Amino acid sequence: MEMGVAAALGAGAARLLFYPTLLYTALRAELPASRRPWFHRIDRAVLLGALPLRSRSQRLVAEENVRAVVTLNEEYETRFLCCSAREWEALGVEQLRLDTVDLSGVPTLENLHKGVEFILKHRERGHSVYVHCKAGRSRSATVVAAYLIQLHHWSPQEAIEAIAKIRPHILIRRKQVQVLESFHKDVTAGTAA
Repeated sequence: MEMGVAAALGAGAARLLFYPTLLYTALRAELPASRRPWFHRIDRAVLLGALPLRSRSQRLVAEENVRAVVTLNEEYETRFLCCSAREWEALGVEQLRLDTVDLSGVPTLENLHKGVEFILKHRERGHSVYVHCKAGRSRSATVVAAYLIQLHHWSPQEAIEAIAKIRPHILIRRKQVQVLESFHKDVTAGTAA
């Protein structure tokens, strides 16, 4: 019961704070000499970033070869500002939505596996995949860390450190590290089998 109340309060706070924190993210990205650009390329296949706003979507496709998008936002976060799955499809982009609550949410182990499989499928095709949440700091960084764990057989800490060298303002919390540790165990068990 207590956990349900905490989750409901966390989801309510996320909704209440969504637009103010998105505005903060946008303003930080636009500051001269900003160390928080909208997105970073992590490797040849993955870009980690903030919401791919409609105004930026065509540029991501044309300039960054984005042909796939992993969305870690709840539907209300993207409804007005981002391309819908149908709009992405019209741009030649496949979208995978893995609903995760903002601020306190952690991608599930199942969603980490889905996200990594999706990214690897597009990597094999030579595509770029834009992995995002609201600010490209926590939810999406967790999925990108899982991708690096799978790809390079790294530990969760090695994956997090590799991302932080490129996008220093990521924030992977304790519960997100815990799910990455479970993902790492799955990958290690699969490799050993």
